[in-house]
Amino acid sequence: MTKANWNYPTTIKFGSGRIAELPEALKSAGISKPLLVTDAGLVNLPVTQNTIKLLADAGISVGVFADVKPNPIAANVEAGVKQLREGGHDGVIAFGGGSGLDAGKVIAFMAGQTRPMWDFEDIGDWWTRADPKGILPIIAVPTTAGTGSEVGRAGVITDETTHTKKVIFHPLMMPKIVIADPELTVGMPAFITIGTGMDALAHCLEAYCAPGYHPMADGIAVEGIRLVMENLPKVVTDPNDLEARGHMMSAAAMGATAFQKGLGAIHALSHPVGALYDTHHGMTNAVFMPYVLIVNRAAIETRIARLAAYLGLAPSFEAFQHAVIGLRMRLDVPHTLAAFKVDNSKRELIGEMAIVDPTAGGNPVELTKALALEIFDRAMEGRI
Repeated sequence: MTKANWNYPTTIKFGSGRIAELPEALKSAGISKPLLVTDAGLVNLPVTQNTIKLLADAGISVGVFADVKPNPIAANVEAGVKQLREGGHDGVIAFGGGSGLDAGKVIAFMAGQTRPMWDFEDIGDWWTRADPKGILPIIAVPTTAGTGSEVGRAGVITDETTHTKKVIFHPLMMPKIVIADPELTVGMPAFITIGTGMDALAHCLEAYCAPGYHPMADGIAVEGIRLVMENLPKVVTDPNDLEARGHMMSAAAMGATAFQKGLGAIHALSHPVGALYDTHHGMTNAVFMPYVLIVNRAAIETRIARLAAYLGLAPSFEAFQHAVIGLRMRLDVPHTLAAFKVDNSKRELIGEMAIVDPTAGGNPVELTKALALEIFDRAMEGRI
């Protein structure tokens, strides 16, 4: 008999206006003096300031930490832990897109640890090195619809000394409660809406294509793909379409739920490119997507044909590939990495980094350095 281990996410309060329930969520999680962790670009925007006022009006003393880069680095986490300890905070509100959510979760995780953060990288059973009593409770409030980090048990942090993205993991990093309020995503710039939406699509697609037995993840991933394909163009056309925004928030959480099954070469290449060139993660995924599909075709063709049929397309690999390229064109996603000022000067390094990335093992075919470089070359040249 097939054996597998499956996990599912946490309590999710979904719907417009649910941010009003944040004070009660904090109480339920046992947090009385939270540290709100967000990024520098979001902290002064109305969506964040209104949330801080909501807490103040409820009599909740909240600290704010916003020294977080778009690709969070170890120094950001260290500064956040320092502020959390000095302020006597007893929990974290991870607020924002992937950067704020990941940084917030790792700060809460590191609050009571004595070992260096890299000792808890997602390798083997390294997570068991942590002192679980030192991990503070987390409430996650996403303001983008992409990473799905709000329902994840890990955070991606860049090691600035090696320019590599590393995954810090522990089961107790899963937020106690998620508030998924689509109204919080309305003010996103179009570039971020598209990039985060394509990130959600990449999560669902790679999870669906990853080898291994996880039919629940497969089902979630397939529906997540449908939600993105149908609703991302809608929110770009009408940023105030709350129903479509809600579907995109669902798809983001679904992608992160599904990718416990695995990711693949899209992410394995996107991570080093993002670390070396500081590109937007979701948009980098979007560029790599069709090139990875084509090199994986032999291993996934039947599965992709089944997916295409579910989406109402002709049941073929070609139909789905054309749909992906058509979606990218409709959303003005660049066709090549050159649009992000990526060049060939670090080609060999990117190939070496890709094959040791934690996501590489989930690719449907073995991601060798030669294959990684072929994908990179295709993405540089625009060669499908």
